[in-house]
Amino acid sequence: MSRNQALDVQATLRQVSEAAASGKLSPGAETNIRGWLTEPRYSEYVARIVEHVDQGKWKELDDAFWTVIPFGTGGRRGRMYPIGCNAINDRTIGESAQGLANYVKSYLGAKGSLSCALAYDTRHNSRHFAELCAGIMVASGFKVYFLDDYRSTPELSFLVRYKQCDCGIMVTASHNPPSDNAVKVYWSTGGQVLPPHDQAIIDEVMRVQEIHQAPFDKAVSDGRVEICTAEVDAAFIDKVRTQQFPGPRDVKILYSPLHGVGASAVCPALAADGFANAEVFAPHAKPDGDFPNVPGHVSNPENPKVFDSIIEQAKATGVDLILATDPDCDRMGCAAPVTSDKSGQWKTFSGNQLGALLTDFVLDRRSRAKTISPEHYVVKTLVTTEMIRRIADSYGIKTHGDLHVGFKYIGGQVDESGPERFVLGLEESHGYLVGTYARDKDGAVACMLMAELAAQVRSEFKTLHNKLDSLYWQHGYHAEHTVNLAMLGSEGMTRMRAMMARLRQEPPRSLGGLEVVGVRDYGNLTRRDAQGKVTPLDAHRGELVMLDLSEPGNYIGIRPSGTEPKVKFYLFTFVPAEQLADLEQTKQDMAQRLARIEADLNAFANSIE
Repeated sequence: MSRNQALDVQATLRQVSEAAASGKLSPGAETNIRGWLTEPRYSEYVARIVEHVDQGKWKELDDAFWTVIPFGTGGRRGRMYPIGCNAINDRTIGESAQGLANYVKSYLGAKGSLSCALAYDTRHNSRHFAELCAGIMVASGFKVYFLDDYRSTPELSFLVRYKQCDCGIMVTASHNPPSDNAVKVYWSTGGQVLPPHDQAIIDEVMRVQEIHQAPFDKAVSDGRVEICTAEVDAAFIDKVRTQQFPGPRDVKILYSPLHGVGASAVCPALAADGFANAEVFAPHAKPDGDFPNVPGHVSNPENPKVFDSIIEQAKATGVDLILATDPDCDRMGCAAPVTSDKSGQWKTFSGNQLGALLTDFVLDRRSRAKTISPEHYVVKTLVTTEMIRRIADSYGIKTHGDLHVGFKYIGGQVDESGPERFVLGLEESHGYLVGTYARDKDGAVACMLMAELAAQVRSEFKTLHNKLDSLYWQHGYHAEHTVNLAMLGSEGMTRMRAMMARLRQEPPRSLGGLEVVGVRDYGNLTRRDAQGKVTPLDAHRGELVMLDLSEPGNYIGIRPSGTEPKVKFYLFTFVPAEQLADLEQTKQDMAQRLARIEADLNAFANSIE
């Protein structure tokens, strides 16, 4: 550093101190900016920071530096910005890859050869970050198996297992806004990294000083990066199609990849399964990280609004079924006509409803084929509908349903309980896996099986909505709703922590007209009843609070998102089958109950300062 540069840094440090003293910067931001200005490992970013300070960009600096972006349920994810420890950029992505490489090497010790699988989605900078990670892994002694085009997250999970890699990296921010990107880190199982490896990798990431990188093109030419796209595509689709069931295939499908990678997986899977009448929705077909033709530019199949324009075309062209996947094709959404009139009313399905339909379909087909036993099992998370458990009970198989949010826990349960008896895993956020070729949710297999179910009910002159109603009559009416409450920046994190503490100590006395009769605190592993009696909670520890209401089966889960700056409220209502008299009236009653609960929760949240 020259004398003039050193003087610039000293002047910048004084300005940073003054900004912190006047409240323009949070304490965390001041500390982290000082580190990036003075530590040699961040030298290439100093000029950009000085420029920001000179221009008085305190809000941008505080957002980018107030904390260190963490590993959550889906990896390290956030808003892209060229500088900052709380942003996705070359430094934070590079630290992630270098920390992963360092940990795998130290954990495996004297293992002779090391390898890493790598793939990326259609987002801005995804290819750049993938090449960056590949170069870092190669410089650390790994051979890299690289998917050289936009590919799905489940195909990356499959690649880890197929090539018997020691780890994997997927560059994607799933269904986040265009501003975001991320890396998802995978273990040798093909599942996302679980404890204790996740924390150990974080520790390694925090210790990274220098990032070593080999030139990507040279690594390809000398074989240290092996391009294996065509080989892996074929092997992946072969494994997906092994999950198919015999039956009718006469159904007209309109599919949207929502500007993501899904056409590379869903279209071949449907074709391999005999669905000859499947069309890609043209306005969403182009891979584009801006997601230009999607409402709000957020390609999330959980949001019914993304289906509006697709439904318009479906009505006009006689389509039977709409399928959609998020940008990295690990989530599936669906819409179908309510009656046999395909030009009439259409409705989308929630992730819980799709999970119930798929669970019953797969178990029914397996039961008819006599390929399930009482030792087989399904896996779901704590915030996924209990309708899954009731359906599984009716077929006489087990449910592992006490898992925290994150499909990595489902993948871990598969390996713990034995993949040979695994039937399917699912979570309420539209994630489903059938088969053991991967350890992450897969939009391709979910689309394929949903198409099979749609063709089956069509052959019976019914609709998917008719089928769902029949499941309600059999297992009771379940209605769920998820509320996302954004809490941005350092102020949002403070408020989020205050809310979770208040829920544990002074939860609302009632919600939606029902008394709160119990608090399950998964953070402290305690259960408190309405009289204040505290008993141990036999469960896995996690940042989740459940409020049990006075009617059995009615409860609320509250947790901070592991990947986004928000709190999630999961609302559950239930009416047992024996109490159902008028299903349509029950639907209206539970919709009103959910609305009242949501209003009460919003009032509670607004009372937190």
